[in-house]
Amino acid sequence: MAATNVKKVLIVGAGVGGPVLAMALRRQGLEVQLLEARAASAAAEGAFLGLAPNGMNALLELDLAARVRELGHACTAFRFSNRKGKTLGELDRSADPTRFGHALTMMRRGDLHALLADEAAQRGVTLEHGKRLTALDAQNGVAHFADGTALEADVVVGCDGLRSTVRTLVFPEAPPPRFSELFDYGGFAPQVPSNLTPGVNEMVFGRRAFFGAFATPRGETFWFHNGPPREPKSEGESPRERLLALHADDPPWIADLIRVTPDVLGPWPLFEIDALPAWSKDRVVLLGDAAHAMSPSAGQGASLAIEDALVLARSFAAEPDRVSALASYERARRPRVERIAKVARRSSNGKAPSNWLAESMRDFVLPFFLRLGGAEQERAYEYRAA
Repeated sequence: MAATNVKKVLIVGAGVGGPVLAMALRRQGLEVQLLEARAASAAAEGAFLGLAPNGMNALLELDLAARVRELGHACTAFRFSNRKGKTLGELDRSADPTRFGHALTMMRRGDLHALLADEAAQRGVTLEHGKRLTALDAQNGVAHFADGTALEADVVVGCDGLRSTVRTLVFPEAPPPRFSELFDYGGFAPQVPSNLTPGVNEMVFGRRAFFGAFATPRGETFWFHNGPPREPKSEGESPRERLLALHADDPPWIADLIRVTPDVLGPWPLFEIDALPAWSKDRVVLLGDAAHAMSPSAGQGASLAIEDALVLARSFAAEPDRVSALASYERARRPRVERIAKVARRSSNGKAPSNWLAESMRDFVLPFFLRLGGAEQERAYEYRAA
């Protein structure tokens, strides 16, 4: 049973949150159209992500957790070290399946996108590619697209990510994405360095940049790099050459991984969005990164989008009308995502220290902040969206 004046929903964006919302609304009997600007699926886009226990538990609501778990690998710990190889701290996550129901599950982003799109189709959701939004009448719920078509709905949901067209068109007062001064690269190396333990997220605070690696039980290493923008003198360098230069003073296994990786993916500039004045206006509402993009240090981007989707669907089912449903959704979600964003912003500081003094101070205080971070991580993991 849905809000009395919500019968049809347009969902703009078919990444993670969009298909999950579409499936949840279809289950409630609503008419749903899922629209994606890309001409084809994004199965090869991006590198990898981690679905936190709270995100995996949210997927239980749609009977998807088991299938998603098969895509990835459980994280059993985080280990943090500096450029000299000194361990600065560890977070044991081996008890997460018992405590929270699931482990943090590491997987290729494209695999998750493909699974969610396939499941949505099997459950009666129509996904249309090549639907690039150009105009949106929020008061009447009419969306116009570059192909000349127009679609009308009781509610239009912007699930279109950091650079959301829905947000730009309907919320011009919203703060623009803010560059974090970091660029992200990633890749999949066909080997595991001898010092890495499968299942452990190895995090290295390097001399000039940050490097993360996750060794899988299948003999592959997922890795990512967060580092400063390219300098003028480095113009013309390939991504691989750029990363090798930035990690020249770091543990040698990092350079070894970069060298053997067939394709270095990226760069992706990392942006955040400051808190928006509102997530909804008239017949339009935002979800996931479109509403609250934050630093990937949180490790919660995909999980929060899934939570948003279930809470929004539940609000439509529980509230008497559209206005109260959208207000209920925002009240339920805003405090949680803003707290996690604040913690993520704090965690991002120090990834690329400006000098040796900043590096030394970071190494000195990091064990203390890791304890705080571990407590916040557990607080995030124990949440239940359904």
